[in-house]
Order: sequence, then C-alpha cells, then structure tokens
Amino acid sequence: MTRTLAVLRPEPGNAATAARAAAAGYAVLRLPLFAVVPLAWIVPDARAHDALVLTSANIVRMAGAGLADLAALPVIAVGEQTAAAARAAGLTVTATGSSDAEALAALLAARGMTRALHLGGRERTPVDGVTRAIAVYASEPRAVAPADLAGLAGNVALLHSARAATRLGELLDAAALPRARVTIGAFSAAIAAAAGPGWHAVAVAARPSDTALFAAIDALGR
Repeated sequence: MTRTLAVLRPEPGNAATAARAAAAGYAVLRLPLFAVVPLAWIVPDARAHDALVLTSANIVRMAGAGLADLAALPVIAVGEQTAAAARAAGLTVTATGSSDAEALAALLAARGMTRALHLGGRERTPVDGVTRAIAVYASEPRAVAPADLAGLAGNVALLHSARAATRLGELLDAAALPRARVTIGAFSAAIAAAAGPGWHAVAVAARPSDTALFAAIDALGR
C-alpha cells in the first residue's frame, strides 16, 4: 500500500484506527480534530426502557460505573467497535447497525423496541424509537495548525463522524487549502454528505467498521 490515511478521530479511537491501518499496510498520519471528555450524568431507571442504544465506543469508556446499572437492557450498537466495547463491559448486544438515524430507527422498530434509551455524545441526531437521550461525553475541538492540515494534501482523510466531516471542511476552507487535493473516506453515507462537496474523491464504508472503510478506499484505486 502507498496510500497515507489521516486518522482524524479523537483518542483513544485514533490510536486504535491508526494501528489497524498500519497493520493493513497503510502509511498513517494521526491528526485528531477533537478530544473526548466525560460529562456528569444521572442513571435513569432501566425499567422505563426496552433497549439501550450505544452509538460510539466512547460511551462505554466515558459513562463510568453507572453503565452497569443498565446491564439488563439489550444493546443496539452502532458499529463493530462499539459492539465489542459493550460486550467487554458486560453488556448484551442484540444487534449492530449503522450510524444512519433512519436505519437505526428501522432496527429498533423491527424488534418492537419503542422505549429505547440512547447514551451518546453531547451532539447527536434524534432517532425514532428513542424516548430518552442522555449525553455522557463531549467531543471538544482541538486546535489544528495549518501546517498540519497541509499534510492532508494528496492523502485520504478518515471521517468517523458527521462533526469531523463538517469541521474538516471548515478547517481546510479557513486555511485556503483546496478540498480537491484531499480524498475522504467516510464511515457512512450520512457522514460523507456532512463533509459537503469538492473533494478529490469520496469512499463510503459499506458498514461502520475500519475494515469496511479500508476496503472502500482501496476500491477507489489510484
């Protein structure tokens, strides 16, 4: 592999994706756009809900001891990494879906789940079937120097969230760096859409996993 993949997600996911990319033979540029911080939250009564929706592995890392009080709820996880983190925390994952709100709502509806609890980040998309959403972490923007952004030229920027997609475009535009010199690899079609137009090329993962994202990037060819 000769492609360089720029990993923009916050730590510790940044290191994990970078390691997977390096193991797959890519050169790696690590440039996190956000830093994840925990938020104080109050654990609700699990009996008021019929499912627990987890949309990021950050939730498992940041939720703290209160997550154990929700262990009786079946988990709908977004992405394979989130599902793996949930299982490692002792939760029962019943389905793994995509980050698309409509697809997630359809997954809940197919299982007759109408009172789901969604633990997630401070910024999130409403999902049908979720009756309560609680933020357990926040992704705070990190300062990124224009010189570091310049390293994206000719390479592939990996986008794991819509916020990262939007911010990448804003940073490049503010630094007068052409989007046309950067290829993006997005975890979902919704994330690719959030990035806006003007990129050299766009790859979209068939499912929310780094393996699928790498495959989509490879399919672009040179």
